[in-house]
Amino acid sequence: MTPAVLVVLPVLAAAALTACGGSDDGSSGSGDGLHVAAAFYPVAEAAAQVGGDRVEVTNLTPAGTEPHDLELTPDQVDDLEDADLVLYLGQGFQPAVAEIAERRDGPTVDLLDGIDLQAGATAALEAEEGGEGGDGGDGGDEGLDPHFWLDPQLLGTAVDEITTALSDIAPEDAASFEANARTYHDELTALDDEIESRLASCERDEIVTSHAAFYYFAQRYGLTQLAIAGVSPEAEPDAARLADLADLIDEHGITTVFYETLVSPDVADTLAREAGVDTAVLNPIEGLTDEQVAAGDDYASVMRDNLAALTDALGCG
Repeated sequence: MTPAVLVVLPVLAAAALTACGGSDDGSSGSGDGLHVAAAFYPVAEAAAQVGGDRVEVTNLTPAGTEPHDLELTPDQVDDLEDADLVLYLGQGFQPAVAEIAERRDGPTVDLLDGIDLQAGATAALEAEEGGEGGDGGDGGDEGLDPHFWLDPQLLGTAVDEITTALSDIAPEDAASFEANARTYHDELTALDDEIESRLASCERDEIVTSHAAFYYFAQRYGLTQLAIAGVSPEAEPDAARLADLADLIDEHGITTVFYETLVSPDVADTLAREAGVDTAVLNPIEGLTDEQVAAGDDYASVMRDNLAALTDALGCG
């Protein structure tokens, strides 16, 4: 299997790339610019937005693949070792990528180093007893939540790190990288303002999620995350947790249990069925599906899909 290569460019730039004979394999850039290896989708999009036509970005996590489950092919290992810049997340998010990134000889950035990571919320059940509540709670899970990109402001912090790293490698292109970063920052700010406005007045503020990926989103927008499983989507909840969540769903009039696109919905379906409520997708944007790629979706469009699902589930005005 060859590595997936991501193109995330503004509309006009994408049109220009097509006009110049851009291929269907998703290559970004002309091939004579900097080669950036990015661990998974949000990082790859940010790198492509900042780098523009001066970089070629390889997304190491193919469409439809859960990034935690990534096993590198020999070609992907070569990409990591040979890239001009590697962007990845440490802290156990993708151990296979981190192992190669940390031993390679070349510029490498762990984007989590620039983020003030917080304890991930497994389930904010203790909020009922005066616990942490609206900040997402900690639910007894001592792991740090790496899903910072679900807060557009924190994604902007990563954009700044990427801009600095690219400018250090290619100072002659620094002005272009900085201009591209400002444009992307403007898009993220507009998205953040839209989400904040739409979620400002809702009948409910609790979101039941399949795993604890939404701490930073909940903290940013004044919501309470009630997660079925922990920070790792592979974590299996016990029967007591599901029973407690079912009780909270009933007591608080929660209408929806959210599941994800890249993880089995079975547990979420079971909880929703037991509680007599609906299910809907709330995407942690760890990657795009093949269908989303074909539809031209990107970070902002998926975040807006999440916003639409939330406004419906939370009864927002």
